[in-house]
Amino acid sequence: MKLVLATHNQGKVAELRAILEPHGFELAGYEGEEPVEDGISFVENALIKARAAFASTGLPALADDSGLAVEILGGSPGIFTAIWSGTKDNIANRRLLLAQLKDIAEEHRQAVFVCTIALVTAEEEICFTGTWPGSIAFEERGTNGHGYDPIFIPEGFDVTAAELEPEVKNAISHRAQAVSSLIEYLKQL
Repeated sequence: MKLVLATHNQGKVAELRAILEPHGFELAGYEGEEPVEDGISFVENALIKARAAFASTGLPALADDSGLAVEILGGSPGIFTAIWSGTKDNIANRRLLLAQLKDIAEEHRQAVFVCTIALVTAEEEICFTGTWPGSIAFEERGTNGHGYDPIFIPEGFDVTAAELEPEVKNAISHRAQAVSSLIEYLKQL
């Protein structure tokens, strides 16, 4: 089955392609216009993007809306994860978050990555959500991954997500969990 992923983020395309292709699903990138993400939740924003990709391509469309929710910040940056510093600059976003948490003790740095994947076809719209608990490091470490991976320490690990081998991350991440549910659903179609 051929699917289109509604994102211009090539890191997400590569990550999802690596997870989906072994299950027989071909994933195409999306070249269309990015819709305005004006939803107030990961679910709403994922559906907005998937609907736009489906309307543009006619292919079953997937869209991922994901982010980092830091407990002591009331769940922020949340849906604003990609633009937390006011730009789409990953380095600036990480630096701002680290600065906001600089005086916060290790035991209060809990966070969770959340990923919602929407599937939009001519027949239906459905969403799958995965979560990946952990905490925020005191400094950036690692070069694998993208976004906040260099400052996120997954629960049960002493390394950041950016220090994990891609195969490990792709098996346990928030996105992997959401995609796993998606795959199980697609196999039943």
